Amino acid sequence: MKNRPRILVVEDETMLIEVVAAELEEAGFEVVTALTGEAAATILAARTPIDLLFTDIRLPGALDGWGVAEQARALQPDLPVIYVTGYSAEEPRQVRDSLLVMKPYRPSAIIAAARRLGIG
Repeated sequence: MKNRPRILVVEDETMLIEVVAAELEEAGFEVVTALTGEAAATILAARTPIDLLFTDIRLPGALDGWGVAEQARALQPDLPVIYVTGYSAEEPRQVRDSLLVMKPYRPSAIIAAARRLGIG
């Protein structure tokens, strides 16, 4: 059996992370979740194989989504990244070749974005 692409989903809204994870799994992805940037950094530092990072920009704690993506790219320079945010006041710090999706979004939009990045 072919390995399913693994997506690290970083989102602090528990209900949203559950819905998104369920939709992604139904679409054939394996999902690893983190509720904070720090938790995501721990997963990345453990060298857990990740095929796509999907992160909210605004996260509790000291590490926001921009920082999670920067750390992820330091470890995996070609890792595809999808950011999601409900706020656009911040100056974007997107890593190259990444996508930004505005909230509210449908999980199907994330699946389509992942496929545009060549995942799944």
